[in-house]
Amino acid sequence: MALTMLDPITALIVVDLQRGIVDLASVHSIGDVVARASTLAAAFRQHRLPVVLVNVAGGAPGRTERPRPGHPFPDGWTDLIPELDRRPDDIAVTKRTWGAFASTDLDSQLRRRGVTQVVIAGVATGSGVESTARQAYEAGFNVTLATDAMTDPHLEAHDYCIANVFPRLGESGSTQAIIDLLATGGMQA
Repeated sequence: MALTMLDPITALIVVDLQRGIVDLASVHSIGDVVARASTLAAAFRQHRLPVVLVNVAGGAPGRTERPRPGHPFPDGWTDLIPELDRRPDDIAVTKRTWGAFASTDLDSQLRRRGVTQVVIAGVATGSGVESTARQAYEAGFNVTLATDAMTDPHLEAHDYCIANVFPRLGESGSTQAIIDLLATGGMQA
């Protein structure tokens, strides 16, 4: 699906690009994902639009069939990667569930700034990114997914989200298409 537009106050949400996660195996080059997410962050900052940097520092309670990683995490595991060039005006969110909206104040922080749309990038496509996109959609935000600025440990999960889930939650496009929309004031060129 082609991107149609960006709302005047659109925020970028970068999910889980942190030291402990970028070293894990993924189906696409994490270097490329990091470079594209960093490029998006720089473009949003240039246009004075909110940038949200999300890390994960735990998990939701409850039983699961798959074991979870042990806690506490090693030193530095939750640190955002330096390539994101965190700025004082960026919104930092630490989550303890898959999605960035559940159990955080992200919704209220975005609404306070007048945000009506979010662009989402990061890892993992089938968990943190998808959950954040679902929660944003359910909260009433317009959702755009930067599909070349995300990856997953499992190709099937990544491809399924892009082909079947994301079209029901919003619009998808490349980093460059999003940057082009930012340059034209949000309207399709």
